[in-house]
Amino acid sequence: MNALNNLFNQPRLGVIVLRWTLAILMIFHGWAKVTGGVSGIEGMLVAKGLPGVLAYGAYLGEFIAPLFLLAGVWVVPAALVIAVNMAFAVGLAHSTHFMDITNTGGWRLELQAFFFMTALVVAFTNKLGPNKG
Repeated sequence: MNALNNLFNQPRLGVIVLRWTLAILMIFHGWAKVTGGVSGIEGMLVAKGLPGVLAYGAYLGEFIAPLFLLAGVWVVPAALVIAVNMAFAVGLAHSTHFMDITNTGGWRLELQAFFFMTALVVAFTNKLGPNKG
C-alpha cells in the first residue's frame, strides 16, 4: 500500500491535471459561444438591467482564460476569471435552480459548482504547479 501511496503522491501533477481538466471542459462551453454567439447571454443581462456588452465576457471566461490555464500562464487571474464567469452563469441562467435536485438525485447546479470550486482550487494551489516552490 505504501508503494501505491508513494506513486500517487504527486501534488504538482495533480494540480496540473485539475487545471487542464477545468480548461478543456470550459473550452467546450467557450467554443459554443465562439461558433454560436452570445446573444442569449446578452438578452439575460439586459433583462436583469445590466449592460448587454458584458456578454462578451463569456469569451474571456470560457475560452481565453482556459487557454491561459492550458498554457500555464497567468494561472491565478485566469482561474479567478473563470470563477467570476461561473458566478454570472448561476446568477443569470440558474438562479431559480439553486435548491433543485435532478431525477437522478444530483444537485441541478453540480456542474456549475464544480467549475466554480475547481477554479478556486486551481487559483489557491498555483504554487504547486510545475517549477514552483
